Amino acid sequence: MYDTILKVTGLTKNFRSRCAVKSVSLEIPYPCVYGILGPNGAGKSTLLKMLTGILRPTSGEILFDGHPWTRKDLQNIGALIETPPIYENLSARENLKVRGILLGVNEERIEEVLSIVDLSHTGKQRAGQFSLGMKQRLGIAIALLNRPKLLILDEPVNGLDPIGISELRRLIRRFPEDGIAVIVSSHILSEIEKTADYIGIMADGSLGFQGEMPDSGHLEELFMEIAGHRREEEAC
Repeated sequence: MYDTILKVTGLTKNFRSRCAVKSVSLEIPYPCVYGILGPNGAGKSTLLKMLTGILRPTSGEILFDGHPWTRKDLQNIGALIETPPIYENLSARENLKVRGILLGVNEERIEEVLSIVDLSHTGKQRAGQFSLGMKQRLGIAIALLNRPKLLILDEPVNGLDPIGISELRRLIRRFPEDGIAVIVSSHILSEIEKTADYIGIMADGSLGFQGEMPDSGHLEELFMEIAGHRREEEAC
């Protein structure tokens, strides 16, 4: 039985020359992995930036854990949007200590999240020497420090090699077992198919589908139907 951790109704974001997100409504069950799929430019990142307070919606409503979203809710939301916010001259542990001071997090929690993302062994190695996958995991560790109920990850596997992708996939799949709902965006169908319980498919700023993961092998067909239909509408 799932509750709803996040409900979005009619969310819209207009920039001067275009509408990046068009009246999107979705519900994120708790706890689960919810994948947002869409081609590049579909509006995925803009949507996630509104959910994390980076961008202000033009219109629409966001409910978090049953009440209207406010900036105070960021205490219960962790996010990795675009580049991991790390100091490359510091170690993984030092990066977490810097952020931990701001959040009032103790040493025990720092060691706990290092273990969760499998970076305990990195010692004094500087984050600038990490592989891209390790940097991504460090960014997730930072997002986990405040024990969030919701974790938002924007295209987390971009640029990773197959080993890094596999490690990150296993990490994401564990979070619902720990009481953390995850929203993960991607344009890579195979990764969302292996990771998510529920999906939303975006194209041209609109949400064309929302529901449980289709049966094996049917996701590509559904995605092409949604994205292809939007492209045909644009051409008309």
